[in-house]
Amino acid sequence: MVVGGGTAGWLTAAVIAAKHRSRMPGSFAVTLVESPNTPIIGVGEGTWPTLRSTLKKIGVSETDFFRECDAAFKQGACFARWTTGAGDDAYYHPLMLPQGFADLNLVPHWLARHEGQSFCDAVCPQGRICDDGLAPKTITTPEYQGLANYAYHLDAGKFAPFLQKHCTEKLGVRHVLADVREVKLAEDGDIAAIATEQAGEIEGDLFVDCTGFRSLLLGEALGVPFRDCSDVLFCDTALAIQVPYESESSPIASHTISTAQSAGWIWDIGLPTRRGVGHVFSSRHISDDEAERELRSYLGDAGANLPVRKIRIRSGHRETFWKRNCVAVGLAAGFLEPLEASAIVLIELSAKLIAEQMPVCREVMDVIASRFNATTHYRWGRIIDFLKLHYVLTKRTDSAFWRDNLLPETIPERLQELLTLWKYQSPWFHDEFDRVEEVFPAASYQYVLYGMGFRTEVEAEAVAADARMAERVLRENAVQTERLRAGLPRHRDLIRKIHEHGLQPV
Repeated sequence: MVVGGGTAGWLTAAVIAAKHRSRMPGSFAVTLVESPNTPIIGVGEGTWPTLRSTLKKIGVSETDFFRECDAAFKQGACFARWTTGAGDDAYYHPLMLPQGFADLNLVPHWLARHEGQSFCDAVCPQGRICDDGLAPKTITTPEYQGLANYAYHLDAGKFAPFLQKHCTEKLGVRHVLADVREVKLAEDGDIAAIATEQAGEIEGDLFVDCTGFRSLLLGEALGVPFRDCSDVLFCDTALAIQVPYESESSPIASHTISTAQSAGWIWDIGLPTRRGVGHVFSSRHISDDEAERELRSYLGDAGANLPVRKIRIRSGHRETFWKRNCVAVGLAAGFLEPLEASAIVLIELSAKLIAEQMPVCREVMDVIASRFNATTHYRWGRIIDFLKLHYVLTKRTDSAFWRDNLLPETIPERLQELLTLWKYQSPWFHDEFDRVEEVFPAASYQYVLYGMGFRTEVEAEAVAADARMAERVLRENAVQTERLRAGLPRHRDLIRKIHEHGLQPV
C-alpha cells in the first residue's frame, strides 16, 4: 500500500504495478491512499535520463507525456558565477559522457593541451548544442531515443495527475481518496492498517510512506529520527516564481541554468508555457527580503509584480529508510537542495529497488530492508558529497556564505579524501566509481571539477602513452559536435512538432 500521492506516490505505485502486473489482480494488489486536501509541493522539476527508461517500462507514451505535463528536454545544467562570481564565469555539466570514455580518460590530455577550450567543449558536443538552443533529437527520432542524451523538465503539478490516470486506467492501481486519521500498529511493531476519515481502516502487508515532509508512517508512527545535514549543505529556503515568456516563440533553454548568488543560487527551468525560477538560499546568511530582491534583480522587468511562493527546505534524510514493513520514498525519506535534480531520481531508484526486491513473505522482509537501507544510505551520502563539491571548489570570498562553505568541518570526510586524491589522478570509472549504487558517474565529477578550474598534476609519460588515441578521439568529438549542431532542430520547434504530430512509437 502506498500512502500519499504526488510524484513520489504515483511514480512508486506505477513502477511496482508495472513490474508485478502479471500477478494482478489475483495474489498481488497495489493500493494508493491519498488525502483529497493535500497540495503538491512541486514547482518546475528537473529530472535525470533515468526517467526515460522508467516511463517506457511503465508503458507511458513519450508524446502523451510531453503534451500533458508541459514537458521540455533537459540536456544538463549550466552553472554560472560559481567559481569566481564574474560575469563570464560559467561551465556545463552535460548528460553525455566524454568521447571514448570507456576506453580513455581524456582529462590528462585536455589538461596538457586544452588551449583555452573548456573541458566540456573539448570532450563532448552537448555544451555547444545547449548554447545554440537545440533539441537532443529530431521529430523522426523514435520515442525515448536521442541523438544526444537527455532528461526532462516538467510541471510537477501536471505530472502527478498524469501518472495517476495511467496507474488507475492502465496498471490496475486502486485509488482511495481519504485522510489518514491514525496509523495502527500490530503487537509485533509492524503497521497493521491505516485508519482513514472517509474509507475506514485499510490493511496492507507492505506500506510505502509517501506522505511528504511529515513522514506520517516511518517518522511519526515508527519513530525513525531525521538526520539533519544542514552543517554540510546550508541552503534551507527557496522562493519560487513562475515567469511567462515574452512571446509564444521565445526560445526555451534545453538545460537548467543555476546562477550563484551571495548566499545561494537561482534555478531557471524552461517549460514550453513558462519559466520556473527560484532562489535557493541559506537563511543564516541572508534574509527573505534580501533574497527576494536578488531574485527579482535576476529576473529584471520579467519578474516585476509576479507572486513569490516560499518553500522551507529541511536538508537531510531519515536515519533508516525501511523499518519493519514500512519504507519511505520521496520527501518522507528526505530532501536535499535541488542543485542536481536528485529528488525524482531517488524516487525512481527506491521504487525500482522495492519492485525488484518485493518480499514474497514477512520472513524475508527484514533481510531485504537491510539491503535496501545499505544501498539507499550510500546513495544519499554520495549525493551530499556531489552537491558539496560545487561549493568547495569555489574561489569566491565575497560573502560569509561562500567562505563558510570552505570550512573543513563542513566538508564530508570522504569528499576531502577524494579531493586530495584528485590532485594527483583524475576521477575515472576504473577507480573509486565501481559500485552499482553510484548515482553520479566519474564523468559528472570530471565536468564539475574541471569546469570549476580544479587542477590535477599530469605526468608527461601518462599523456604520451595515449597521445595518438587521444588526438583521434578529440577530433571525433569536434566532428560530432559540428554534425549535431547542423542537424538538430531548435528546442521550441521540436516541442511544437511533438504536440502537433507526435513522436514515432517504439
